[in-house]
Amino acid sequence: MRKRCIRKVWALVGPEHAIAGAGITSRKDLDRLLMRELSSLDAFANGKASLEEWKDMAHVNNVTQTLASMGVGREALPDCHKAEESLIEAAERFERTQRMGLSGPGLYALRQVIEWHDLQRGSISRSNYEESVRLALARQKSGYETIDLNLMFKQKEEA
Repeated sequence: MRKRCIRKVWALVGPEHAIAGAGITSRKDLDRLLMRELSSLDAFANGKASLEEWKDMAHVNNVTQTLASMGVGREALPDCHKAEESLIEAAERFERTQRMGLSGPGLYALRQVIEWHDLQRGSISRSNYEESVRLALARQKSGYETIDLNLMFKQKEEA
């Protein structure tokens, strides 16, 4: 007796998932993310930032660098490097004084990075944005040249 092919019939799924992934993210969702980023920046400006706000800014910077390396807004890289340096200075200051703060040029660089990031998010599809977030997290876990607070503190302890 010959083997017979039994085809599996899959239920049809509506096109909403494909449309949501291929389309640009709604402005309402983008504004919610932007509000969180700006509130973190405001906490830095007032000198009341915590590690949570620092992590928010580091993630924004990492994703902006990843998108720029993918070809979306390459002009953001100089501001990203300045913001990265200022975030490292803020972490060192936090280690010394237990207060998180940024200098004026650091705040300006982070404002520019947030502006670039908002433009980048609005110009690509949601699926591409989610892919860049996954790539940024994978790069951070693998030790790629992005900001990692735990790694930085370990290097300070070893020195």
